[in-house]
Amino acid sequence: MAFSSAADLAQLIQQKQVSSLELTRDYIERIERFDEALNAIVVRDFERALEGAKLADASLARGHRLGPLHGVPMTIKETFDVSGLSTTWGVPEQRDHLAPSDATVVERLRAAGAHVMGKTNVPLRLGDWQTYNDIYGTTRNPWDTERSPGGSSGGSAAALAAGLTGLEFASDIGGSIRNPSHFCGVYGHKPTYGIVPTHGHSPLGVVSAPDLNVVGPMARSAEDLELALEVVAGPDRFRSPGWRLALPPPKVRTLRDLRVAIWPMEDCVPTSAEISDRVQAVGEAVARAGAVVSDLARPDISPKDAYNTYLSLLGSTGLANLPDAYYAATQRAAAALDANDASPLAVLTRARVLDHRSWSDLDEARTRDRLRWRAFFDDWDVVICPISATTAYAHDHRPKPDRVLAVDTAMTSHYEHYFWVGLATVAYLPSTAFPSGLSRDGLPIGLQIIGPEYGDRTTIEVARLIAQELGGFRAPAGFGA
Repeated sequence: MAFSSAADLAQLIQQKQVSSLELTRDYIERIERFDEALNAIVVRDFERALEGAKLADASLARGHRLGPLHGVPMTIKETFDVSGLSTTWGVPEQRDHLAPSDATVVERLRAAGAHVMGKTNVPLRLGDWQTYNDIYGTTRNPWDTERSPGGSSGGSAAALAAGLTGLEFASDIGGSIRNPSHFCGVYGHKPTYGIVPTHGHSPLGVVSAPDLNVVGPMARSAEDLELALEVVAGPDRFRSPGWRLALPPPKVRTLRDLRVAIWPMEDCVPTSAEISDRVQAVGEAVARAGAVVSDLARPDISPKDAYNTYLSLLGSTGLANLPDAYYAATQRAAAALDANDASPLAVLTRARVLDHRSWSDLDEARTRDRLRWRAFFDDWDVVICPISATTAYAHDHRPKPDRVLAVDTAMTSHYEHYFWVGLATVAYLPSTAFPSGLSRDGLPIGLQIIGPEYGDRTTIEVARLIAQELGGFRAPAGFGA
């Protein structure tokens, strides 16, 4: 049962084939047995989880079902507030901070019947595609513990892949749901910007919601992504007096009706041939299933300009309450840059001290691209493309400017690897990460399905349909019963 979907687990509990208490104990035993090798679940709340399971079983015995996740034990990313548990964002100075209340999504997951067993590890301030910090240490990939599980939701992905939890919830601004899903071979969904409340997922002392950032589910099946999104999506406390969310149904119910553009590679960014070839292979598979597939169709945007817009907006968000000394040091670093330096690191450095006029110009460019994407999706249902240029790479804890990653024969910097995730993020588009099988060296390759704004049900449904053709989640070796 450990590797079953959350939907199947909820059904087993509903049918009384297993109790929530039995299932929760089983996951706790697996965490105690397997997590020492992974260090994925770093904040544990087993006693309250067992009490929650007992209450779920007692409620079901009275004939009352709490919701679609009744009795399902789950974990959640460390940066979400869970009442009484620490929320640190990996910052050592915040190691003693206990959340006074639940994040909005935690409230909604609990209302649907789930209970939280613990919280999963993150990199410092969520700023990495690796997962390590000075409080909790390093999280390792269950497919190869010498490699990163991705970031910033690396603990989430590792826990799911190893069968240590029934469901996960995470966040994404720089690929933090999609990259770990790719590295660990699980599913993840980056929702359309603004449709899932982010309250309770903020650095200490910050209450505003940053631009670009979203929170969304991670799971072992597309069906679970759909279920979890239905539970949590809707207006936050600011909007709830005035509007309701009504996501459109999936555009397609079979691959025969699908119009898909595949985007295997892009000239302005290095991508390994194996990953580009996998995009092409998935396109061929859906074409054999009857879909209309094009490897030429593209939105009328400049990929390079869109990437620079993304990096600039990314670098200029999340700056609330940062110390004056940090801002002053960044100003000096930006002033010292060569005027012709257009590298990703230079773009990000300038963005951290961006003036408002420049930000407004970037927002205008982003809005024009949103309109171009909308026109593109009048003719095409989804885009399938890479998430990352490579499969999971070895742990490398050097400062990010010193890291070098080989993409086939090209040597690249850490900052060159956000192009693919930025396509969806900068335009506020939904994107569903799905496993497509293993690489030649036995590591997962995940791809993403990008759809129109508010087309979340379509991208998740396409991931479900692709799993019927190619297979879905598979468990890494060494984590069996």
